[in-house]
Amino acid sequence: MTIISSDPRWWPLINSHIIFSYLMVAASVGVIYDWMLAFGQEVELIWKQHWSSMTVLYLTVRYVGIIYAIMNIQNVPGLYMYFALYWTMWVLIAILGVIMIARLYAMYQRSRKVLVLLVVVFTAINLANTVMVTINMKYISAEQVILSGTYQCVADNPRPSNIISYTLTGVWEIFTLCLAVRISLKHFRELRQHSAGGIIRDCFMVLMKTHMSYFVSFVANFCFSLGYFSPMMRKDPYSPAILTHFGFLEISSIVQSAVLGPRLILGVREYHAKLMIDSDAGPSLISIAFQECVHVSTSISV
Repeated sequence: MTIISSDPRWWPLINSHIIFSYLMVAASVGVIYDWMLAFGQEVELIWKQHWSSMTVLYLTVRYVGIIYAIMNIQNVPGLYMYFALYWTMWVLIAILGVIMIARLYAMYQRSRKVLVLLVVVFTAINLANTVMVTINMKYISAEQVILSGTYQCVADNPRPSNIISYTLTGVWEIFTLCLAVRISLKHFRELRQHSAGGIIRDCFMVLMKTHMSYFVSFVANFCFSLGYFSPMMRKDPYSPAILTHFGFLEISSIVQSAVLGPRLILGVREYHAKLMIDSDAGPSLISIAFQECVHVSTSISV
C-alpha cells in the first residue's frame, strides 16, 4: 500500500534521502570513472586473454558492483528490490572471498593443506552469515510512500543482526591477511639465496600491495558498520546524520567490491604482462601466473 502525504513533518526524511542519493551519485561516478581509467587494461588483460574462473570472478565483481552502485542512486522501488540489493552485496563479499582463496592458494604453491583450511573457514563463515542474514530478512519491512510529490521507499529493520555478519567477515579478512603476510615474509627471507629472487619478490610485493589496499578499505567499511549499528544510531534511523553515515558505509562497500576487489586480479595480471614484455628471464621465472592459479615456479618448498 502506497502512502501519500504532504505533511511538512516528512520534510527531514525527504532531505535525508536526497543527501543519501547525492552520496550514491558520487559513489557511482567514482566507480564508473575508475572503470573508464582501467578499461584499456581490462580489454588487454581480461577480455583478450584465455578465459578462466578468475576472468568470470573479475567481471562479476566489476560489473555487478557498478550496477549495485547505480541502483542505489534512486530509492529502491519495493521490498523485493530492497532484498535483491541486500543480497547482492553479500554475494559480492562471498565472491571476493573466493578470489582471496585463489590468491593464497597460488602464493602457497598449491598447498592442499592451505586450500582445505581456507575452504573450511570460508564455508563455515559464509554459512553462518547466510543463516543470520536470512533470519534478519524476516524482520525487515518496507513501505512505498509519496511525500510532497517525491517517491520514497522507507525500509525498517528493527533487529539489525548484520553486525555479527560483519564481525565474522572481519575474522575472515584478518585470517587471510595473516596467511598472506606469513608466506610473503617467508619468501622474502628465502629468496635472497636465489638468482630469481628479485623477480619473485616483486611478484609478492604486488600481491601484498593490492591485498593491503583491499584490507584497508575493509577496515574503513567495518568501522562505518560499527558506528551505524551502534545503539546510539538507532534512535532516529531517518535523520540526516544517520542516513549520511549510512551513505558513507555504502560508499566504502562499493569501493571495496567494485574498485579494489577487481584490482586484486587486474593488478597481478598487469604486473605479469609487464614482466613478460620487459624481462629476458623468460616465463619460467615469472609463473606466479595468478591468471590460471599457477604456483610460483621456484625450487623453494613451502
